[in-house]
Amino acid sequence: MEGKEPKKEQKRHQQKHSGPKAERKKSRKQLGTPAGDDERKRNPKAFAVQSAVRMAKTFHRAQDLKAKKHHIPLVDRTPLEPPPIVVVVVGPPKVGKSTLIRCLIKNFTRQKLGDICGPVTIVSGKKRRLTFIECSNDINTMIDLAKVADLVLMLIDASFGFEMETFEFLNICQVHGFPRIMGVLTHLDSFRNNKALRKTKKRLKHRFWTEVYQGAKLFYLSGMVYGEYQTQEVKNLGRFISVMKFRPLVWQQSHPYVVADRMEDLTDPEMVRVDPKCDRTVSLYGYLRGTYLKNKGQVHIPGVGDFAVADISFLPDPCALPEAQKKRALNEKERLLYAPMAGVGGVVYDKDAVYIDLPGGHVNQEQEEVRPTTELVQSLIGTHTTLDAKMAASKVSLFTGAAALTPGEVEEEENGLTSGPQESRVWDPETQRERRKAVFTEEEDDDEDDSEGSSDEEGDEEGESEEEDEGGNKREEGEEETVLKKEAKDKTEPKEKQGMKTVPPVKRQKMEERKAEKEPVVEVPAFADSEDELEMSEEEEGEGGKGESEGEESDSEGEEDEEDSAVEKSDLKPIDSGHCSEEEDASDSIEDDCETNVSGKESKKSNATSKMEEEDEEMEGGELCYESAGALRWKEGLQQKASEAFLRQQRAAPNLRKLVYGTVAEDDGNGEEDEEELGGLFRVSRPEKGKKHRADGVDCSRFDPDAAHNWDLEEMLDSIRDCFVTGKWEDDQDAATLLKEDEELYGDFEDLETGEVHKGKAGKQKDQAKEESDDDEEEEEEKLMKVDDETQKNKRLEKKRRLKERFDTEYDDGDATYFDDLKEEMQKQAELNRAEFEDVDDETRVQYEGFRPGMYVRLEIPSLPCEFVTNFDPHYPIILGALGASEGNVGYLQMRLKKHRWHNRILKTRDPLILSLGWRRFQTIPLYHIEDHNGRHRLLKYTPQHMHCGATIWGPITPQGTGFLAVQSVAGTKTSFRIAATGVVLDLDKSVTIVKKLKLIGYPYKIYKNTSFIKGMFNTVLEVAKFEGASIRTVSGVRGQIKKALSTPAGAYRATFEDRLLMSDIVFLRSWYPVSVPQLYNPVTSLLMPAGQKDSWSGMRTVGQLKHDLGVRNKPNTDSLYKPVVRAQRHFNKLHIPRQLQKALPFKSKPKQDQPKGKTPKDLQRPAVIREPHERKVAALLNALSTVHNYKSKKAHMAQHAKHKDFLRQRDKAEEDKLKRQKEAKKKLYRMMGQKEKKSQRSSLKGAPQED
Repeated sequence: MEGKEPKKEQKRHQQKHSGPKAERKKSRKQLGTPAGDDERKRNPKAFAVQSAVRMAKTFHRAQDLKAKKHHIPLVDRTPLEPPPIVVVVVGPPKVGKSTLIRCLIKNFTRQKLGDICGPVTIVSGKKRRLTFIECSNDINTMIDLAKVADLVLMLIDASFGFEMETFEFLNICQVHGFPRIMGVLTHLDSFRNNKALRKTKKRLKHRFWTEVYQGAKLFYLSGMVYGEYQTQEVKNLGRFISVMKFRPLVWQQSHPYVVADRMEDLTDPEMVRVDPKCDRTVSLYGYLRGTYLKNKGQVHIPGVGDFAVADISFLPDPCALPEAQKKRALNEKERLLYAPMAGVGGVVYDKDAVYIDLPGGHVNQEQEEVRPTTELVQSLIGTHTTLDAKMAASKVSLFTGAAALTPGEVEEEENGLTSGPQESRVWDPETQRERRKAVFTEEEDDDEDDSEGSSDEEGDEEGESEEEDEGGNKREEGEEETVLKKEAKDKTEPKEKQGMKTVPPVKRQKMEERKAEKEPVVEVPAFADSEDELEMSEEEEGEGGKGESEGEESDSEGEEDEEDSAVEKSDLKPIDSGHCSEEEDASDSIEDDCETNVSGKESKKSNATSKMEEEDEEMEGGELCYESAGALRWKEGLQQKASEAFLRQQRAAPNLRKLVYGTVAEDDGNGEEDEEELGGLFRVSRPEKGKKHRADGVDCSRFDPDAAHNWDLEEMLDSIRDCFVTGKWEDDQDAATLLKEDEELYGDFEDLETGEVHKGKAGKQKDQAKEESDDDEEEEEEKLMKVDDETQKNKRLEKKRRLKERFDTEYDDGDATYFDDLKEEMQKQAELNRAEFEDVDDETRVQYEGFRPGMYVRLEIPSLPCEFVTNFDPHYPIILGALGASEGNVGYLQMRLKKHRWHNRILKTRDPLILSLGWRRFQTIPLYHIEDHNGRHRLLKYTPQHMHCGATIWGPITPQGTGFLAVQSVAGTKTSFRIAATGVVLDLDKSVTIVKKLKLIGYPYKIYKNTSFIKGMFNTVLEVAKFEGASIRTVSGVRGQIKKALSTPAGAYRATFEDRLLMSDIVFLRSWYPVSVPQLYNPVTSLLMPAGQKDSWSGMRTVGQLKHDLGVRNKPNTDSLYKPVVRAQRHFNKLHIPRQLQKALPFKSKPKQDQPKGKTPKDLQRPAVIREPHERKVAALLNALSTVHNYKSKKAHMAQHAKHKDFLRQRDKAEEDKLKRQKEAKKKLYRMMGQKEKKSQRSSLKGAPQED
């Protein structure tokens, strides 16, 4: 191989771009005819049907494959802004759930999260958000999360194999509507042998396919790097999650529900102080999912109970989707992360309060210097008085003119990380705990070729690996640049500054900077949109101060402040919402140090305008979580504020700015700050005001304008068009519009007393005429632009239409099927649903249709038990499932139930069972029954082994067809497989009567031929009258009927039978007795248990458990014990046959009257013969001679037999030879005859000879 020369690369085919062939292709493309049609026309025979059978088979197979892909089309009810997809990460303990969630969050948001605590919501793309929830090993949590999950990531420890928790969760999902499930194999780096790894992968994959479906996706996380999974593998997993489609589940689509990501206690503190055990009023927050939710309804909180909702309101989305823009990826500000229970999310808006979370403020971590913003909020939270006292003392106003507000309760961050199989308990020495391994009896066939396994593995792994994002490369380049800049800076700076650089840069506020410069300042400190935008390191502050002192002095103090703030803002890059980790903060500040090292003030100002434009664009695209909530209150009274601003402009002295830009920058700046900043903490983003600031930033009356912009471009002209008088102004800011309103208000009026009509000034009419002429010119220009836009749009639509027609002709059958019509009908219905309330604002829509899915809602629930708040643990999910009209009632339910094939014990009637039905988990007492052929529901003592049976319970009314599962206990993991039974609700009617068999026993006391008198079965004549005509039986099988009651003894009756009874017979009556269903409904209140004991809820115990716990032993029934049967010997009378019958019998059957023979008399007995010695010798000799003779005759006979056998063999051989000769002779004869016949045929074909 090595000696051979490398193969020359073949010359690539170059397609023709000119000539007749290329022209034909072009024309075909324009006409839209597919490529295959031309060949069919040219050579139709090549495409003709070769075999009708084969064609039919191909057609049938294609139709089968097509039909298999069809699902019943459902109306698409997903809102335009759908709620985040719930991704539940499931697996046994220590399998890597928290690590995987952390890696996925880091992949999507570039942020690190410490403790996974409660739901974590992130923005994963332009149209998709994800909520990650970690599922613990508690069966209650597994049941609750299976009901709300859209996607399940099932983690499996490959080094250990499948554990019972995996199969339990799969069975729970099967009952409550199967969500999408993806398997993830971890701990693959523990395999040292590649062959063993391949075999394990293959075995686990096929077992996973058996449980889920053939071809279910199984990801492999090959190993850990610095405590995290490999970036490329996590990225591939994230891509799959981002593009996955979901089939709507029936229960979720018909019931609204909220997965609460935040909980606040609204109870009056005074009430709690007086009575700590009083019921609490709690507000729960989360995204509404499922369907529309009406206010004042009833909800069920699994683990707590049923409650009425006092009030529902929708809040601004804390993790909003970015605005619709044509871009490939999200910018840093749009990579949002919202996890209030994990201490992430910054500012949280409530209905009437704003809560500020301190990242790292209450965790035991050493911090060198507290940042100014954190210092401010810590001073607010430091007090230990009541809420009213706090509000009075803090004196912090987040909004202008609003009451003072305080931060919410800050939750403590916790530092901890958080066919049937046989169970084998295995002690794991690494994790120091006992694990429940699922061992299957049938061993998988591991002797298959390794080549198959390797090919599978390569297909799975190589298919997933893709190129890394451009963002990763950019980050690497950025890091290299910062390192180079830092080295260059270190060389130029003096040694003292290098010494200071070793300390991590501590960020200070602008207020402190000005105090250092000893300038008199009266203003409130300006706060930017996020913490990082205002923070500068010490070196930046020093340089900034020098630059300002060396630069030109400005005319007024207010203008200088304005320019400085603009410069400082623009120098800092807009980062995410400020919740990144400390390492990232440090790296960002280092980059900022490097970038801001620019000489001169003019270069700073030139950067300012460009960066402010970028910031404004970003803010328009995706605002921060908390800005939208503030905007609602800010917008109150906009008209009044606009009129005041207009009057101020009128009063102010005319200057250059007013003439060019139409706005006045006031010298004091206090009014501007009050309007723009909310209490000195946040700034509400206003696009129109942002444009004015941008215009003010470049003021040609102050310094040389920035020549970096190309003003010939149409885009640049459009960006400043609205700054001039001729631009398009908004109604509440346009002077002409405001004057017109004044004219309407004060212009024309009629004096009612005198009847005189006063009219406005005539000069205004001339102005209006001028304005109309200007407007006409603008309208003409706009019309021309619109015409051009319409032509472009029509061209694009025409192109799209042609492409769609080509696609349809290629892939559609032409004639629409019933399925297509159904899909089209559903599509129309979905469009109709969307269009109905499309133009209505949210407040009005909520009144008509309820709160729609996707809204972030706040539910206020009164009368919650105090344990819900005091024992609250964010690691356990809180789900609010809305109940239907009748689902709050309790009644009888008929179900079909089957014991789970992996549960090792059958279930007993009247043993309490914990059911998961609908949203609820509750304990009840079921009665098992089976329906006989005549429609009777017969009570069963135990469930059948491998068969369905009926079950009737007393429980909450749930719609028919709802699946349920049953467990015997939710406390711990005592049993091998915890799911005891599964089933479905059949009926909600209590008319079904369950009956049990009752045998009544009686004894005959008088017998008259076939009539008997029976006693002991009944007690009164009335009871007998009730059962007259009933069929009875004896143990021996004689059937009878009850006829009439007897007067004495009481309860006795006369009965007739098929045959005469004996006094020893026992008579019994089979009857059916109705059984009542016990009315027990005991909700599982696991969330009210103390922290750490939430998985130890125990309700009513079974009779067996009670006897075991109390040490009670059953005394057995003596009649039920097995003992040896001792039967007495029965003596039967002699058979007596009458004489007449004897005469008629044949002789053979006649009884013989023979007397038994006695002993033979002695005289008739023969005497014994005693031989003489001579006679004995003669007898012996004769005996010997006879023996010799017999032997000789036998030997001769054998010789004769052998001779005869030899003769027969020879005769057979001769016969065979004879037959062989005859056969050969026959063959020879037939051959000659055949040749003769052939010859005669040949001559007959040739015809007769000429001479004949």
